Amino acid sequence: MKASATNLNQTQIAENVIDRCKKGDVRAFHDLYNAYAAAMYNICLRMTNNVSDAEDTLQEAFIQVHKHIGKLERDASVSAWIKRIVVNHCLNTLRKKKVYFEDVEEVEVMAEDGIDEAQFSWTVAAVKSAIHGLPHGYRTVLNLYLFESYSHREIAEMLGITESTVKTQYMRAKEKVRQIVKQQNVTR
Repeated sequence: MKASATNLNQTQIAENVIDRCKKGDVRAFHDLYNAYAAAMYNICLRMTNNVSDAEDTLQEAFIQVHKHIGKLERDASVSAWIKRIVVNHCLNTLRKKKVYFEDVEEVEVMAEDGIDEAQFSWTVAAVKSAIHGLPHGYRTVLNLYLFESYSHREIAEMLGITESTVKTQYMRAKEKVRQIVKQQNVTR
């Protein structure tokens, strides 16, 4: 019972901040920024893989949030709305860098013989490092699917590629992460 009362209170606080933002209250927008900037920065950093690009993208996204806050509907999820703007700005940043998404209709992945993944050290640091080492296209699809919870279809629409290409990029990204983690374990 206490958790739902807390959620209701947070919803009322968020609605109050949004209402104040819509009226031009600069302090309210500052509060909104402080409430969401850290989480949105993490999205930017995961997607752009570059601190400077992540910072720039975050700022550009929040400029758009500020500019369009009046269009946010009362019943809409503030965090989902901001996240969508941030993700779109990340994708624009990647497009400017001409990220390539390999268009492949059918792919067979051959399983390696003798891999014992139980022997891998699947630490958070190892997986983060492996994801960081992925090509932009693979990393973008992996981030959107795993961390941002978009469907293959949604990712395809966002990136302007086929759903099968998204699935292929995702599958290859997972395999590449597996290979990188395996290599990290071999070199230890």
